[in-house]
Amino acid sequence: MPVWLRRAFIGVVGLAILAALIWAFRPTPVPVDTALVRRGALAVTVDEDGRTRIKERYVVSSPLGGRLRRIQLDPGDPITEGETVLAVIEPTDPRLLDARERAEAEARVRAATAAVRRADAERESARAAYDFAEDELSRVREMLARGGGTPRELEQQETNHRTAMEAFRAARFAEEIAAFELQLAESALLLTRADDGGEAATRFAITAPISGRVLRVLQESVAVVQPGTPLLELGNPADLEVVVDVLSTDAVKIRPGQDVIIEHWGGPRPLEAVVRVVEPSAFTKISALGVEEQRVNVVADFVSPGEERTTLGDGFRVETRIVLWRSEDEVVVPSSALFRRDPAFGVEDDDGGWALFVVDAGRVQRRPVTIGRQTGLLTQVLEGVTPGETVLVHPSDSIADGIRVAPRP
Repeated sequence: MPVWLRRAFIGVVGLAILAALIWAFRPTPVPVDTALVRRGALAVTVDEDGRTRIKERYVVSSPLGGRLRRIQLDPGDPITEGETVLAVIEPTDPRLLDARERAEAEARVRAATAAVRRADAERESARAAYDFAEDELSRVREMLARGGGTPRELEQQETNHRTAMEAFRAARFAEEIAAFELQLAESALLLTRADDGGEAATRFAITAPISGRVLRVLQESVAVVQPGTPLLELGNPADLEVVVDVLSTDAVKIRPGQDVIIEHWGGPRPLEAVVRVVEPSAFTKISALGVEEQRVNVVADFVSPGEERTTLGDGFRVETRIVLWRSEDEVVVPSSALFRRDPAFGVEDDDGGWALFVVDAGRVQRRPVTIGRQTGLLTQVLEGVTPGETVLVHPSDSIADGIRVAPRP
């Protein structure tokens, strides 16, 4: 082989080896995840679970003591104000008497009967004395008119007449008292009441104070109840509100009138509500991790019409998003694309602000940004990037300014 050809062959082989070494040791693009900077809607919300409850609940209690008849209503039954009979209360039966108590009661009846007879006799005696006094007064008046009597005798007979009249009235009252005492003594011997037509007049019917439905029956069976005993719980399921317990640190940001979005309640589309009140006092609640939290109830009224939530009832669980701030036209990036500029790295502009990596022609560029409001997934960017640019999400420690990257498919 000629010398020149051998040298050319060696040169070609050397160039091939050099090219292979350069190809083998050249830096490869780092696979990364990317996202586009876009302009769109952004909302800052407080997301918590809530529950529905009826605004006005009515607990119907017994207004008097007596025997409650069995309540025929069941939870969910409709009621009409002033028409539906909720419960009926009857007088209680007298207690049973043992042999000794019965003998005592019979003796009191006999004594009362004798007292009635004695009062009757005293009344007749008083009547006779009154009739005699009236005759004597008439006789003295006639004698005085003929000049045969004295004014002193007339005064004496008038006094006797008034005394006899009052004694007769007292005897009549004593007779009535004796009759009442006899009835009282006889009533102690009654063991049961007669269930006749006149008994209906002694029954007390409790009618519905509102139109709605029965929520709970607190005392269904027949029982002797005392005044104030709860019987039923009533309400109108169409008149609902939402109660959401939030952290006290979030409650200070919530104001009446803010929108509430209700999701995952079982219907085909989210419902709308508005905050009515943020309760002024907090309460302690143990979280699922066993941490004590101070929470506050936020009460919201439904804005969506009742026709869209007919299946929603009292005490149902819902997921709510209380909107603290909302804008329809903002530059937003994924929150996972942002990182803090750490002064420990020695970079001049590292002042503890925020930055992200922008992908430009296959290489990354570290760019400081000014951010605004943040949600869980998106962040508002005020300065630093424009819509349409590509940014890295979840940048790792291997990412540095100017390196080549390859977006993952």
